[in-house]
Amino acid sequence: MSNYPPVPPAYPANVNVGESDIVREVSMPIYQSRGWLKFLGILMIIAGIPSIFALVGILQIWQGILLMQAASSIETAASTGQKYAFLSSLGNIKTFFVINGVLVLVGLIVALLTICVAVVLPLVFGISLLPFLNYNNY
Repeated sequence: MSNYPPVPPAYPANVNVGESDIVREVSMPIYQSRGWLKFLGILMIIAGIPSIFALVGILQIWQGILLMQAASSIETAASTGQKYAFLSSLGNIKTFFVINGVLVLVGLIVALLTICVAVVLPLVFGISLLPFLNYNNY
């Protein structure tokens, strides 16, 4: 069984559906996950505090704030039907994922460079030591 409310039937042509009703309806899935947004936001802020003087800590705190703002905005959108609050929530979530995507790409690049250095340096260093390791000269 799903946590989502049942999908309402298509609105008849004679029913006047306002923008706020649509915003409330569309914001429901994110509204239902607002507790997780707040939980992860608080955890990210706490995790970023020890490394606040590093870029990573600042980014973690920023991401935590974005999640907290998204949760707050979606609560407003779901209760009042404000389009701006709904769009603000989606914008915060989008920014959160863009930051995560950039961090993952940077991590992959650093990992690949580390692997390349870990493989190439021993080969170069080993080859340069071959004349000294030739035991036939003794």
